Amino acid sequence: MKKILIAAAFYGGFALLAAQTVAPENDKDLKTWYHKDHSSTKVYGVNTENAYKFFESKGLKPKSVVVAVLDSGVEVDHPGLVKNMWKNPNEIPNNGKDDDGNGYIDDVYGWNFIGGKNGDIDVDNMEVTRVVKKYKPIFEGDDSAKNKENQAKMPEDFEMYMKSKQLFTTKSEEAKQNFQLYTMIEKAIPDMVRLLNGKNLTKENLAAIKPTTQQEAMAMNVLGQVSKDPEIAGKSASEVEQYLKNQMKEGLDHFRPQAEKSYNLDFDPRKEIVGDNYDDYSEKKYGNNHYEGPDAKHGTHVAGIIAGLVNGSENQYGVASRVAKIMTVRAVPDGDERDKDVANAVRYAVDNGAKILNMSFGKPVSPGKNVVWDAFKYAESKGVLLVKAAGNENENIAEHQYFPTNFKSQADEKPFINNMIVVGANTNDADALKASFSNFDQKMVDVFAPGDKIYSTVPDGKYEYLQGTSMASPVVAGAAAIMLAYMPNLKPEQIIESLVKSSNTTATNGFDKLSRSNGVIDVAKASEYAYKNFYKADAPSKSTKKPMKKQKTNKAIDRSKL
Repeated sequence: MKKILIAAAFYGGFALLAAQTVAPENDKDLKTWYHKDHSSTKVYGVNTENAYKFFESKGLKPKSVVVAVLDSGVEVDHPGLVKNMWKNPNEIPNNGKDDDGNGYIDDVYGWNFIGGKNGDIDVDNMEVTRVVKKYKPIFEGDDSAKNKENQAKMPEDFEMYMKSKQLFTTKSEEAKQNFQLYTMIEKAIPDMVRLLNGKNLTKENLAAIKPTTQQEAMAMNVLGQVSKDPEIAGKSASEVEQYLKNQMKEGLDHFRPQAEKSYNLDFDPRKEIVGDNYDDYSEKKYGNNHYEGPDAKHGTHVAGIIAGLVNGSENQYGVASRVAKIMTVRAVPDGDERDKDVANAVRYAVDNGAKILNMSFGKPVSPGKNVVWDAFKYAESKGVLLVKAAGNENENIAEHQYFPTNFKSQADEKPFINNMIVVGANTNDADALKASFSNFDQKMVDVFAPGDKIYSTVPDGKYEYLQGTSMASPVVAGAAAIMLAYMPNLKPEQIIESLVKSSNTTATNGFDKLSRSNGVIDVAKASEYAYKNFYKADAPSKSTKKPMKKQKTNKAIDRSKL
């Protein structure tokens, strides 16, 4: 599911959203904090610049690395991205032909698996909605005897149905209630402004206001909660008004599609727009080349974290901005991604030269998990690294499964593939290092990386702060791209080992028990580790008179023993 982090603070029955992190607009240091060197700043950034300096000191020259962003779409002509977009060298743009014969017409920057000749999918169902709709007639139909027979014959599907039914019931009701709540608060904003009467938002000014109606009392409750936010406390009435409008828009943009479509059993845009037979997982040649789609905010932000370039007055830059090219593969709607699209997106990216795939999405159930796992095995066979966000539910994913996963069972001792790294999110506060929303587990989450207050590209040539493990994952994808650019012989499992074994660790607030690495990645240290243990210089050509001295190499350590 496309993740827009919702951090809700409840007071008197009212919640306030912080989907977009509120941060100083002109704080250049904050905009690039995730690049910092922990050893010199005590901030758990990833030490970007020193990684490049290390490779330069060794005299190594980089080769471009294609990183596929499997996401909601990317604004390919964003000024901060356009120079680092991958372009299919064998495709002639806009001639209506499949020049390279890969089955996809005019796929210049990538492909869109959630579009078709009739347009592009924006909002789609949650996976639990699709599961309930499909299996309810089978397991809870009118014939009770047949229901029991089906439950006995299809135990795994029945278990998935029951889990989905419980989540659907809970989440759909939450979505409806929150949609109503934010609608009500939005309508009360004029009352709040009127009650402030031009005065600043302070405790003293609020204490002097005496509400005379129930509606005014509700408005005062909200103002009281807002006043606790240090970012807005003490601000003018007009600033408070704009703040509330922005917050309510974020809330309504999040909950309206959920309430009206994503948890609606009668809503299904797939057939009309994409036009494929969704139940036929063997289908691969569908979609279009609409790289951006209706809402590319999430994917564009992710792409900028990996390979954004300094643009005008904006000093934002991606971790791998000097070495990476972004391929966009659109597969994630506003709602839950479909397994068929994920599998095809993985195969498309691998077949078209991507060496790293970033996957900032996930969901609690996966009917087509075997098809996705087959695609993961295909990527493994081709030596492609998969980078996956751990999720934003603040849960232990060994207890609450989060698909797609590299563990076929949460009880398994080790993953069934060796080419996936799972990423949790940290903050820039060493005393509260784990981001409050981040999922975790000492076995199933490999590393942590910056994912809070991350400034990056968004559509219309703009920039915003966002937060989530969706932001932490591309930090790791960028780190891996640096290593692979300078050491092309590295295997995915060697990159993963290097990142895990070299992380900056800490036991503060139990952070050492949240992932396999016990810490936050450091790309400079990981680069040194990989160089020492796995690097092999390019073999000399036959015309070289003096062969290069063979570097000593060590075997990769089994990930299960790390």
